[in-house]
Amino acid sequence: MGSRLFTVARIKNCLLKNRITMAPMFTGYGNADGTISPAILEHYKEMGASGVGLVVVENMIVDGQRSRFGRLMAIDSDESIPELSRLAGVIKEGGAAAFCQINHGGRFAMVPNPIAPSPVPAFGGPAPEEMNIEMIESVIQKYVDAAMRAKQAGFDGVEIHGATGYLPAQFLSPRTNMRNDQYGGSLENRMRFGLQLVHRVQQALGSDYPVGYRFMADEWLPGGLHLDEAKIYAKELDKLGVAYLSVTAGTYESMFLPDKVTLSMQENYMADLAGSIKEVVGTTIIAAGRIATPEAAEQILASNQADLVGLARVLFADPSWPQKAAEGKNEEIKRCRTECDTCIKLVMQQKPVICAAWDNARKNKFKELLII
Repeated sequence: MGSRLFTVARIKNCLLKNRITMAPMFTGYGNADGTISPAILEHYKEMGASGVGLVVVENMIVDGQRSRFGRLMAIDSDESIPELSRLAGVIKEGGAAAFCQINHGGRFAMVPNPIAPSPVPAFGGPAPEEMNIEMIESVIQKYVDAAMRAKQAGFDGVEIHGATGYLPAQFLSPRTNMRNDQYGGSLENRMRFGLQLVHRVQQALGSDYPVGYRFMADEWLPGGLHLDEAKIYAKELDKLGVAYLSVTAGTYESMFLPDKVTLSMQENYMADLAGSIKEVVGTTIIAAGRIATPEAAEQILASNQADLVGLARVLFADPSWPQKAAEGKNEEIKRCRTECDTCIKLVMQQKPVICAAWDNARKNKFKELLII
């Protein structure tokens, strides 16, 4: 049987040259004001030329006033469109399709007055302001405006970030949604925000423009969202015609639990969740979670757990992963070390990410670009 990794795929009207995607990974390379730095352009230029079929640009915030944290890029103003166009361009010049992930941090935002479905604090921070109906409508419109900017800038598609405990996941989770109105209580009500959000973005962009969704299959926390409810939500998103579901699990509050740290060291550790979601939907499924080797990626595709594979840290460690895989040079791939959490630790400290697996020349290049 030949390689499935290097067969073409399609996401709506977007043709991908293979089934390898760069899953969005926060680098902390944005400027402090949300603009795009030279390091961002260099990083995504490399990713576009790495041999992947699709690059999904990380976590762009739709509301700089109520959603800012770290060195995230912003997509909340028309003034950002020219530099966003440049970013999309450097990715596509390398031969990959370029999608843009849009997001609102909700209770995770590092601002004095965060907003969320309910006043449930994160990490001992301030209790967020509970969103009223007018605020919900305003935030949905901010997503719509951001998605329109991404399309205008030349991105081939957008991805709504509905995972890792961000705002759509906060509405969906019974742990963080304590509302007693039409957006809280039953699963039907807790799904409402995310489904309205996707529908409104789709309406604005047109039926042929791909709108994907970063999907949380399990919150991995007591009292949170679990797979049984996630499957129902996935089916509702599928009915809307979402372009794909990029399946992941956990939040910032669960990923450092000892059992989850141990789990995350295993190859393909979230592929079973992707497979469970694929069983109940017809849309494209992207699997992620330490897909460290081409053999592991092929296994996911061959077992029909997913249609595409998403590489994050392993591609960050070795941007030549796809090219080496295509040439059968699997043994030359630089491995993301299972015992190393350097990148995650830097992210949690809101610092730009440097990979411990890089050689000194590469580390120094990015340090110079970041002026750190």
